[in-house]
Amino acid sequence: MHLLISNRLFCPCFFFLVLIWTQCYTQPTQKPVIHGRNWVAITGKPLAATAGAMVFQQGGNAIDAACAMLAATCTMWDVLSWGGETQALIYNPNTGKVIGINALGVAPTGATPSFFRDKGMTVPPAYGPLAAVTPGTPGGLMVMLAEYGTMSLSQVLAPAIQMAEGYPLEESTAAIMEKNKNMLRKWPYSRKVFLPHEGQKRETPRGGEIFRQADLKSTLLKLTEAEALSLKAGKSRKQAIMAAYDRFYKGDIALELTRSVQEQGGLITMEDLAQWKVLVEEPLRVNYKGIEVYKLAQWTQGPAMLQALNILENLPLQDMGYNSSIYIHTICQAMHLAFADRDFYYGDPYKAPDEPIQGLLSKEYAKQRLSLLNKEKNDTLVRPGDPYPFEGKINPYIKWVESYSNNPLQNDTLEPHLDHRTGFFQGTTTVQAADSSGWVVSMTPSGGWLPACVAGNTGVGLSQRMQSFGMDASHNPFNVLAPGQRPRVTLTPTLAMKEGKPFLTFAVQGGDSQDQNLLQFFLNIVEFGMNVQEAAEAANVNSYQMRSSFGTHLSEPGRLLLRDDIPEWTRKELRKKGYLLEFEPRTSGPINAIFFDRKHGTMWGGSSNFGEDYGIGW
Repeated sequence: MHLLISNRLFCPCFFFLVLIWTQCYTQPTQKPVIHGRNWVAITGKPLAATAGAMVFQQGGNAIDAACAMLAATCTMWDVLSWGGETQALIYNPNTGKVIGINALGVAPTGATPSFFRDKGMTVPPAYGPLAAVTPGTPGGLMVMLAEYGTMSLSQVLAPAIQMAEGYPLEESTAAIMEKNKNMLRKWPYSRKVFLPHEGQKRETPRGGEIFRQADLKSTLLKLTEAEALSLKAGKSRKQAIMAAYDRFYKGDIALELTRSVQEQGGLITMEDLAQWKVLVEEPLRVNYKGIEVYKLAQWTQGPAMLQALNILENLPLQDMGYNSSIYIHTICQAMHLAFADRDFYYGDPYKAPDEPIQGLLSKEYAKQRLSLLNKEKNDTLVRPGDPYPFEGKINPYIKWVESYSNNPLQNDTLEPHLDHRTGFFQGTTTVQAADSSGWVVSMTPSGGWLPACVAGNTGVGLSQRMQSFGMDASHNPFNVLAPGQRPRVTLTPTLAMKEGKPFLTFAVQGGDSQDQNLLQFFLNIVEFGMNVQEAAEAANVNSYQMRSSFGTHLSEPGRLLLRDDIPEWTRKELRKKGYLLEFEPRTSGPINAIFFDRKHGTMWGGSSNFGEDYGIGW
């Protein structure tokens, strides 16, 4: 059924809706806008943002600062570590192009569905050495720095090395260590790092205590040593950084990493590390009302936001009123249609079969999907569409599409399913950086979050990304676990351009909630005129209808998270449409963003009031 909404339909209550909408988001924000003329640096922790500021003040560009922030957040275990994965969108002012960085690891040798089934597992484990794909973050950092930065690796790693030597641990991270101490105790090298007071009443560090990571410091110093030796031998800055890259992936660091992974029961080999490469690629984009919105390719969930924008641009969103029941319902239905395609069609574009991404991002395909949008009720049976005809092809998987189920939980209660809920908000962090010369970086690095299995005496926490693979091709033929394959991940930085210039860069931590929150954040600015901080703090909705990208990949059709100040009349209307509602005081996620004010030649930074994210501008 078409969702036909005319201006005339909404005119009688338009001013009332505008009043509600205005009251909802024009209240003073809890955090101020960050203003910068020369640079802005934003990330998940105040100390890490300070690392970016230090590098900027030393003359670095946005790439240098972003790499310093990435290194610092990994060292601080800001829901990620050095063995995780990194991806980024970068605007290069010298070429006027947006480029993508793919530093996602791959499944190691021997990682197959039959391997895990033989161990009695229906999916790869969520934690431990068998959860790990190859580390991507060290390579991603070094390739970005070598190709687009200006500083040495030694300079951008200096703050992280100081922190590895010892820094005052945040209370939130200390609490996570304490909560997960029994799991951390299972892995000998994790126990060594995270239980420094073993045998005492409290074995993990306390908030404010100096947290030391001698092994990680040694690993980082080996990287800077490799760079220094290469420079001494007359190599260029770029060659010297790549010498450090080789030491991590082919040298003594790799030897210790693979030895310890295999000692603990994992699969990663020296060949896996040596063959893996960082990929510099062309991102995907769609035009939304004159704004070019860029996302990484279908190895992330990012194109789902692009698909949703293609659907929504055909509708009068402003006339509906911000967070009215019809607006929330419309946004959710568009997301359900887009994410159903994500769940079936997205996967590693460097491995067969080829995803029909051209068809998925077609404007005509979006109109076809729009025709399925039910304005009266939430459709719990939304399934993937058929984008192949929009590429002039026949869908080889149409039988699987026609029999597709979104795997609903077998209950209609309001009790949340914890495995599913955790996956929707699984941790990561974001890094946003921009400078007056025009460089812009948007990153959503992740992986190796606590409780992490540490790889021997490297101090490197291993990724847990193996769980994002599927084990059954009929659920998604493009994302089936295989050695050398990249899992389809939730990580999804965003960069928007207007009239050929950067307009907005933004990202959010979380799992399957990311592109839901980012879609609404973008519409808050473009459709409802919010500034970057208002949009970061504004009430979002999160649907649990799409399949989780973690654990057992469950879905909860119709379940919806709303901010607890949503009016009762809106709640009533949404319940009539079939939603099961739950409420939290904050629902926006930790969004970080930079808006580019062309009129004044300045940058506006937004860092939401959701978590510990923090920004600095100058």
